[in-house]
Amino acid sequence: MTETVGGSGKKTATRNGAGAKNARLKVERVYTTEGVHPYDEVTWEHRDVVMTNWRDGSVNFEQRGVEFPDFWSVNATNIVTSKYFRGAVGTPQREHSLRQLIDRVVHAYVKAGVEHGYFGADGDALVFEHELTWMLLHQVFSFNSPVWFNVGTTSPQQVSACFILSVDDTMESILNWYREEGLIFKGGSGAGLNLSRIRSSKELLSSGGTASGPVSFMRGADASAGTIKSGGATRRAAKMVVLDVDHPDVEEFIETKAREEDKVRALRDAGFDMDLGGRDIVSVQYQNANNSIRVSDEFMHAYETGGQFGLRARMTGEVIEHVDAKSLFRKLAKAAWECADPGIQYDGTINDWHTTPESGRITASNPCSEYMHLDNSSCNLASLNLMKFMSDDGSFNAELFAKSVEIIITAMDVSISFADFPTPAIGETTRDFRQLGIGYANLGALLMATGHAYDSEGGRALAASITSLMQAVAYRRSAELAGVVGPYAGYARNAEAHQRVVRKHAAANDTIRTLHANDAAVRSLATREWQRCQEVGNRHGWRNAQASVLAPTGTIGLMMDCDTTGIEPDLALVKFKKLVGGGSMQIVNQTVPRALRVLGYQEEQVEAIVEYIGEHGHVVDAPGLRPEHYEVFDCAMGDRSIAPMGHVRMMAAVQPFLSGAISKTVNMPETATVEEVEEIYYEGWKLGLKALAIYRDNCKVGQPLSAGKSAKATETKAVEPVVEYRPVRKRLPKKRPSQTVSFTVGGAEGYLHAGSYPDDGLGEIFVKLGKQGSTLAGVMDAFSMSISVGLQYGIPLEFYVSKFQNLRFEPAGMTDDPDVRIATSVLDYLFRRLALDYLPLEKRAQLGIFTADERTAQVASDYNGGDVDLEGLRTSVGSAEQAAPANAPSPAPEAKARPQDVKVGSSTELLELHLGKAADAPLCMTCGTKMRPAGSCYLCEGCGSTSGCS
Repeated sequence: MTETVGGSGKKTATRNGAGAKNARLKVERVYTTEGVHPYDEVTWEHRDVVMTNWRDGSVNFEQRGVEFPDFWSVNATNIVTSKYFRGAVGTPQREHSLRQLIDRVVHAYVKAGVEHGYFGADGDALVFEHELTWMLLHQVFSFNSPVWFNVGTTSPQQVSACFILSVDDTMESILNWYREEGLIFKGGSGAGLNLSRIRSSKELLSSGGTASGPVSFMRGADASAGTIKSGGATRRAAKMVVLDVDHPDVEEFIETKAREEDKVRALRDAGFDMDLGGRDIVSVQYQNANNSIRVSDEFMHAYETGGQFGLRARMTGEVIEHVDAKSLFRKLAKAAWECADPGIQYDGTINDWHTTPESGRITASNPCSEYMHLDNSSCNLASLNLMKFMSDDGSFNAELFAKSVEIIITAMDVSISFADFPTPAIGETTRDFRQLGIGYANLGALLMATGHAYDSEGGRALAASITSLMQAVAYRRSAELAGVVGPYAGYARNAEAHQRVVRKHAAANDTIRTLHANDAAVRSLATREWQRCQEVGNRHGWRNAQASVLAPTGTIGLMMDCDTTGIEPDLALVKFKKLVGGGSMQIVNQTVPRALRVLGYQEEQVEAIVEYIGEHGHVVDAPGLRPEHYEVFDCAMGDRSIAPMGHVRMMAAVQPFLSGAISKTVNMPETATVEEVEEIYYEGWKLGLKALAIYRDNCKVGQPLSAGKSAKATETKAVEPVVEYRPVRKRLPKKRPSQTVSFTVGGAEGYLHAGSYPDDGLGEIFVKLGKQGSTLAGVMDAFSMSISVGLQYGIPLEFYVSKFQNLRFEPAGMTDDPDVRIATSVLDYLFRRLALDYLPLEKRAQLGIFTADERTAQVASDYNGGDVDLEGLRTSVGSAEQAAPANAPSPAPEAKARPQDVKVGSSTELLELHLGKAADAPLCMTCGTKMRPAGSCYLCEGCGSTSGCS
């Protein structure tokens, strides 16, 4: 055992293997050319980064004259500049070039590699520096966000994004849990832990009283997380709370968040501000954590047979209560159906693939469930951009991929040598076991570009082969590193178990059923790498107890200009893209034409299909596209969305080739049943997953769909119209024309029925909102009758519109109406919609209410904010209508405004226009853009913020 001093002054234990004293890494050039610096091979340009809140135009961030390569997108430039450049904006110390950022990080890695004996000759260190620089510059991979935040700065050199804590059944340990979580949240990271050591509320204390139970202590931790979040952070605290299925309080834990969701529903219907940042949401508990149940194989076998399962006392281990396994599993599925929590973690599978069981069991995970290892540990992540390895002929360049993994794993291990950690216990465990988490992004884009459906045998075979190759090379490189600087400190004690797990990975590789030349070539190389991995590992051991995970790749995915994150399929076929110089446009994903060419379509056909997708958002009935190819273009959302089991099968295909697990939420339609959720959770266990979470559309009433300030709903006061004559009621005839409009405002769905006189405008309305028999439904019925009677007595519609538009209360936010994109309340939306349908342009112009086509025409006519040119507006709108072909089919009412004519701020909002309904995604609290799913978290395309760990 030797000790080496790290760059931060800490001592790190290093165990030298045989021949390690004189061995050094030999680094070969892969991407670079000797004598040419990577920066000299690209064209650089200066850009202005001005990031605004797209809703109100306020500036969130501004830095002008930043330097980036010309092939970096505007979005990647904006996010890197605003998130990762260090130094106060406007000062000389502020970074202003991508060169400075990459040099700051790479130079720190190279320096540490030399100091800690990784490189022998200076030439090897220089080649390593150039290769790492080239790969980062060309977006081949990215480190996780803490590296970009901290490395090379005066801040603590924290490189890990994922943390696991521990808590024991003592008050000192519980209070220390609160403290340690707070420190991690303060640094912008997330943590998870298992509460199963804490005595249940059904057990006695030594003093004779009854224990509080873990759920009660969860309240304090949740309040702490919420307080730290509200103290200036721009995102929610990310945390995971796990409870074992044999804990006596398991039923209370399962139902905890479902009961709170009932509270959210009741308070929101009563008019309280239940938005994520609302003033009344603090009364709802347990909302800052993801909850998961850790189920054992024993429990799952009892579920299969319909048997009883014992709940055990924490201190003695004796069974104190028996429960029906099927009933308990159904409660778990029902709670997840109601509010998406708890998720499920499969303890048997997790610990069967555990490389260091002699040092302790794996009991918990990080907040996104991809990192699973010992308590009080951390993992630093890096992800490859898979599209960078796709050749022009449609093949996957496996050899280049393998060489890239070598370089990245080397860099990741070097970082542990100089890293700082939030607690001494986490630092000690991480240095002793050196957990790494290499992964990838853009799998969905790669599969589509190679002509594979995401939910297909061919797609799963290619994904499994790539993941197997990544893990094999990572562990082979780890074994080579062990031969240079020694295996991890805990290896000797766990050598047999680690070797067993490596053999399991290699055996799983042999079971991959390849279907095409592409996946066969990748698996063939993976097979050779597994052989090399075992040969080198058996000689030297391994440098790292873990090597891989599949993380969400949220912000770093945007940094690499990835179309898809982590293991996810494409969100939709049409994307929202920012343009140089400002503005934005919708584009069809660039992987679509690439996939069409791989499938054998000619350029004329590709152009016609892409144009169709741009107009409709899907491929159904696209001209010339064969129906058997539709599945290649299936996405996470849209008209042809991937079935929930398709997501589970993809996870199962790659799980055997990961040290950790997969950050992914299986989305289910709103119509999904509790039984279907139960089946998904059961199949996850049967298929060998380590963790699984589901989300059923619209299951969370409190979903934060509006970041605007809300106010309590107030009772609608009777309007006393001023009339100059005795009012006479003009009743509607028995048979009258009418229309019904379905709408969504801030996630609340409803229907507006409007009846009119045959010759004289609107005469009645009926609004359906809320469940039948609820207070809200009753109030809306009474309100509708009052408005209808007022209309029939002669109160002008424009009077009602002027009174009710801009009225603010919840629900509020995004709508599914292209003419009214954002509403401050349901009444604001309803009367704007009625004005558009029943008032002439002259009166609407006075009220400032226009259709999407009319607003577009104003922009096209260089309308400058003065008096509205009604005649010109009619002419412009009329000309656009006349320009359509005479034989063109009439658009559906909800499709009158083309998506590109309506202002949106993200791909999710663009998708909502195509779907005609709101997506269950929060608005970013930083810039107001609607976020999109990224693994188990949400990602903002506008500013790069995430709702979970980086």
